[in-house]
Amino acid sequence: MIRVLLLGGTAEAGDLARALDAWPGYHLITSLAGRTTRPGEHHGELRSGGFGGVDGLASYLREQAIDVLIDATHPFAAQISRHAAETAARTGIPHLRLLRPAWTKRPGDRWIDAIDCADAAAKLPGLASRVFLTTGHRDLDAFAPLDHIWFLIRTIEPVAGPRPRLCCRLTARGPFAEADELTLFQEYSIDAVVTKASGGEATYAKIAAARRLGLPVIMIQRPPPSPGPIVQTTDDALTWLRQVRA
Repeated sequence: MIRVLLLGGTAEAGDLARALDAWPGYHLITSLAGRTTRPGEHHGELRSGGFGGVDGLASYLREQAIDVLIDATHPFAAQISRHAAETAARTGIPHLRLLRPAWTKRPGDRWIDAIDCADAAAKLPGLASRVFLTTGHRDLDAFAPLDHIWFLIRTIEPVAGPRPRLCCRLTARGPFAEADELTLFQEYSIDAVVTKASGGEATYAKIAAARRLGLPVIMIQRPPPSPGPIVQTTDDALTWLRQVRA
């Protein structure tokens, strides 16, 4: 029995867990960070919460007799990905990063690169007055000082902590349709979008809608990936896993 620890929280992790759950000879444990109160459907064994750094993750791998570690966390989950890579190197356990492709710029896109949320916030004054902000419920403090800009904030989880004074908050989970995003932008007179370069199909509709309307998009760039093998699709992850078992 091959014991697999899957660091999840993304659509790709769900697809991989669904596939592995049907494979004989594998025991799957999916670990979620615990930041989402409604994680949705899961397959195999489920745990929630952090590990306590590299030492804690290494102890968990030993205690659970884990044979393979697959990191399919969000592209911006830099800390857990770094810990996974360091733990795998320390323990010698085979480790893979499943990292979906980033979005690519198309004709008509008006992207402005930002290195982080603070940089994105600094680029907004003079660019826009009504902003669609979708960077996650934990990354709003950088925009709180912008008192003269109105924000439409959409998150999966309810917003807590510092946030812009002038805002309207929506909670919703993708996938989203381009027609609905167009309607949303027009209804709220949005004149710019701020988002992370997350990639994937579930939330791409906002990028397509911004292109259709000619809106600028401040695109917060991904952190560099941690060392180790990387694949971009669930099928490639399954191929890698077969090779590891062989």
